[in-house]
Amino acid sequence: MKTKYFKQFLALVGLALMAVVFAGCSSTSKTSANSVTHITYWHVNAQTQGGATVDELVKEFNKTHKNIKVTAKYNPNMYKGLMQNLQSAQASGKVPDVTQVGWAYDNYFASNFKYMTPTDAAKKFDGNDKFITDHFTTKTLSFAKDASKKLVGLPYSLSTPVLFINKDLLKQYNVDVKSLDTWEGVQKAAKSINEQSGKYGLYIQEPGDTWAQQAIMLSNGADIQKGGKAAFASENGEGAYKLYQEMVTDKTALHTPWAQGMDSFVKGDVAMAFTTIAQASHIKKGASFNAGAIIAPHFEGHKTTVPVGGSMLAITAQDSTQQKAAWEFEKFMFKASSSVTWSKGTGYLPPTKDALESKEFKDYVGENPMLVPAVDTLDKAIPWTSFPKNGLQAEQAMIDARDKILSGSDISSTLKSVQEKINAQQ
Repeated sequence: MKTKYFKQFLALVGLALMAVVFAGCSSTSKTSANSVTHITYWHVNAQTQGGATVDELVKEFNKTHKNIKVTAKYNPNMYKGLMQNLQSAQASGKVPDVTQVGWAYDNYFASNFKYMTPTDAAKKFDGNDKFITDHFTTKTLSFAKDASKKLVGLPYSLSTPVLFINKDLLKQYNVDVKSLDTWEGVQKAAKSINEQSGKYGLYIQEPGDTWAQQAIMLSNGADIQKGGKAAFASENGEGAYKLYQEMVTDKTALHTPWAQGMDSFVKGDVAMAFTTIAQASHIKKGASFNAGAIIAPHFEGHKTTVPVGGSMLAITAQDSTQQKAAWEFEKFMFKASSSVTWSKGTGYLPPTKDALESKEFKDYVGENPMLVPAVDTLDKAIPWTSFPKNGLQAEQAMIDARDKILSGSDISSTLKSVQEKINAQQ
């Protein structure tokens, strides 16, 4: 009997040992599976402004990088909405690894969030910063620097506002395109079209930022900020909003959220749309009329001055392994082929030298003349105003001022009140 129990004991021990062996195999298999580094990419690109292209690029990256898997997450309400979500994520300790940061928030982002600079990433993971110096011009990199001249991210989306036009409507109602180089000319044309057709003459984009409105003020000789302080409540700033308010009041300009406004233009219910060149692909795909684009207008006696639009990609990963994977993903996104794919899918201008100079992009511009005014304006674009402290509150205050003015509020007192509010927070 003892022998029988002893044999049973040995059998049990043997089973236990086998379990340990298989457990070890299972652990090894799990470790192997975990060799794939998962990272998240937060962006602001809706389907009408590059969302499908984001998905395409991420899919291609995942296909060609077996040890890294990127998951893209769309954040609504543009860059302000993403910054708000990032605040919550940082508070919970669950931040994304790569983040698309709008130019209006470069100082705010640098002052309030933890990130790895591109220079540090390049030196740590490549051993040098050759990738940065080889791909970007000094001016393009300047857009991604904070107030202390530190490179925060790498320029990704570059755009300027342009005036998209429905050539068929302009021709039908005898509007000379050459008259649209000034805002006064745009106002006159919009009024004429409205009186003859009942259609709106103009739509100016109204997303969760005031980029387009800042461009209008700048093109009337106004400053948005001066010496680190808000300065738009000037005679020129008020004059720009006066024309804008008049057009909304007399129904020659449409006042509505961005998506609805662009839908109205694409459907042919609005003759002109002042918005980012990044809407070019959406307009080309959706419009049934002959669409075109011209350089952003200026006010009489002034010159066209526009802030550069778009964004940079910043590494917000905190773990070294995640940071390395994030850097690999960024380098893929800045390949010439990826940049041109991005441009074709949106209308944004490529941020890198090799992409801008590539035959593929030049051929694309040749086939899509709507991009030409944006390309021509880019060299003259200035940085988008970025307030370092309370940047979210500053932008929201300017949005509130826009909406109040377009609803009929007094322009002078509204702008002065908001300017004082912003400066008190800086």
